[in-house]
Amino acid sequence: MADGAERKASDLFARDCPGRVVLDHVTGRWGVLILAALTPGPLRFFELRNKVEGISDKILVSNLRTLRGDGLIERTVVPTSPPQVSYALTDLGQGLSIPLQGLMDWIVEHGEDIMDAQRRAAHT
Repeated sequence: MADGAERKASDLFARDCPGRVVLDHVTGRWGVLILAALTPGPLRFFELRNKVEGISDKILVSNLRTLRGDGLIERTVVPTSPPQVSYALTDLGQGLSIPLQGLMDWIVEHGEDIMDAQRRAAHT
């Protein structure tokens, strides 16, 4: 077994695990939706904004920068006038899209059950 410092570097339960930062980026509401929106293929900024309803330009830009910094998406600029910017999943991001899609499928499948439970809890 690796020493304590190395163990914590890959232990999401450890307080100082750097993986917690990535976990937050990926599983936050906008991160999940952006990654899922890019799963079928590249999208331009406005297409992505329109697909992920309710996200502001500022929040989308911030999340795109973060996910790009994590190596999950790539930004491509075609030097036209005006420049055409598109975003796509990297190989790393594509690998993540499979379990994320499973999570989203589970939420859709069980959404009514969860909402029923929330209503029951609100009345107790």
